Amino acid sequence: MSFKKIGIPFSEVKKKLMSDPKVEEAYKELAPTYEMIKQIINARMEQNLTQADLAKRMGTKQSNISRLESGNYNPSLNFLQKMALSLGKDLHIVLN
Repeated sequence: MSFKKIGIPFSEVKKKLMSDPKVEEAYKELAPTYEMIKQIINARMEQNLTQADLAKRMGTKQSNISRLESGNYNPSLNFLQKMALSLGKDLHIVLN
């Protein structure tokens, strides 16, 4: 059985969207947030932790971890420090 691909590849959609300077600017502004989220998810998954496991380690609710990982939560520095410690990581903030 063969499947016919339908739709437009994401790379084409992204290229078209990035041709708009306002979209490109917004994308660049959000890049650090999504990089942080990616690193948190990777660290959690490397340790085979569920969101609930990490929340328990931190003394917070699973829903807070879920909101952070989905990009719907702007965490405090204290929250990020607690998360890093709970993952056995160091938190570094770099200004370029």
